[in-house]
Amino acid sequence: MTMQTIKIQPLDAESFASFGEVIACKGNDFFHINDQHTERYHALAEAQTDAKVGLSIFKNIQITEIPFEISMLERHPLGSQAFIPMQGQQFLIVVAPGLDHERPDLNQIQAFITDGSQGVNYRAGTWHHPLLTLEAPSDFVVVDRIGTGPNCDVYSFPEKIRIDH
Repeated sequence: MTMQTIKIQPLDAESFASFGEVIACKGNDFFHINDQHTERYHALAEAQTDAKVGLSIFKNIQITEIPFEISMLERHPLGSQAFIPMQGQQFLIVVAPGLDHERPDLNQIQAFITDGSQGVNYRAGTWHHPLLTLEAPSDFVVVDRIGTGPNCDVYSFPEKIRIDH
């Protein structure tokens, strides 16, 4: 049996819309604030949660080399999760819609690469791979739910899936 291969595509708002929002200035409207010294790109994404929202910094210390294989996806059913690169670095995004209430649809996995100026906000319940970076160390601002109770479901695949250009 041959391994399923997913091709990486450029990240854009339309292709990513079913999984969440792309956080970027390019292609979005703004208005001026602070005596015309600042362009405000307002409400590019909305945090979804039943608890407090926290801002954290994740420092990814492992480089991902393309091609690579994945063997799991995770989701956060009680809140959205945003990743915003702090150093203008590209990163990889692997997502899948839900097949049912407990599993991702492994036949619908998509992989995206950012242009370095984009972040993403995964909607609550979106199946995604943990952070994958092409450079290390890579720092990210992460906006997500800070609350009690379990909020991370992990699904391990029966077979690995290859991600490639």
